[in-house]
Amino acid sequence: MTETELLTAITSGTRARPGLCKVLGIRYFHPHDARRSVPGWPDLALLGRRGLAFRELKSATGIITPQQREWGYAFRTAGFDWDVWRPCDLASGRITTELRALMTG
Repeated sequence: MTETELLTAITSGTRARPGLCKVLGIRYFHPHDARRSVPGWPDLALLGRRGLAFRELKSATGIITPQQREWGYAFRTAGFDWDVWRPCDLASGRITTELRALMTG
């Protein structure tokens, strides 16, 4: 699964299979063109009734850049929920569990 396929599965999905955010009622923001964003800014900002989370998406073999690590450290230091999601996290149910927690706490 590519990073783009993971993003689609998490956010908007397809007509036949809506994305998790759509199903769970989670608001999300994804920069349209990350090349014009600040280097390292997370792929997703996710907002539910119970909180805000930032996630960097990577393929199974994708590598976190130094700038992404710096943003992650800054978010966590400030008390925000930041982490990395990969396709294995979708398959294991981790992503669904974390998204549900944003809605129900």
